[in-house]
This record gives sequence, structure tokens and C-alpha cells, in this order.
Amino acid sequence: MFIVTNRIKTKKGMAAKMAPMFTKPGPLQKMEGFHKVEVLVTQNIEEYDEMNVNMYWENLENFTVWRNSDHFREAHSGSKPDPEKESPIIGSEIVISEIASTINALPEAEQE
Repeated sequence: MFIVTNRIKTKKGMAAKMAPMFTKPGPLQKMEGFHKVEVLVTQNIEEYDEMNVNMYWENLENFTVWRNSDHFREAHSGSKPDPEKESPIIGSEIVISEIASTINALPEAEQE
């Protein structure tokens, strides 16, 4: 499984306001190989806000199909900045990671 992370730097106070935009129900949920999206807001940065938008995919081919789809273009068409307004986004970076190892909590019955 792969996690495609969009690390987005925003002006202070904007990350929590923007986070719900990335988890709206829609066509992404029906894409083959898609598992989930998580939006994390970093807590220990003073100069700016940072969001990590983590998309979980079965493989990179499925992500590429999403990235090249009309649904992707439609989902991002509303994110174009208004030239009259200053964008809250300072910058962003895409990071692709493969899950190499995990551990889960034990069921309560096994914890005793």
C-alpha cells in the first residue's frame, strides 16, 4: 500500500479551516484501489500552518489513474486562487511513501 501525501503550508489559522475540503464525499471514494484520505494539521510550527493530506492507495497505478481523471480535474477546479484575493497557501510538496511495516493494537481480550 502507498500513501501519497500533499504537504501544504498555509498562513496561520488556515489549515483547520481548509482541512474539510479534502474529505468531502465524492467520486474519489469509488476509485479502484483507493482506501482513505486523512488530513493531519501539524501542531508545533509557529511561523505557518501545515497540513498533510494523506491519500491511501493500493498501488501507484491506481493513484495515477485518479490523478489523470476528469474527476480529479473537477475536484481541483474550484481550488484556483481568485486573482483579487491573496491565497492562504504558501506552498506544497507531494511525497510518495510505501508502507513498509505496521503494528495494530491488541484486542482488549488479549491485553489482560
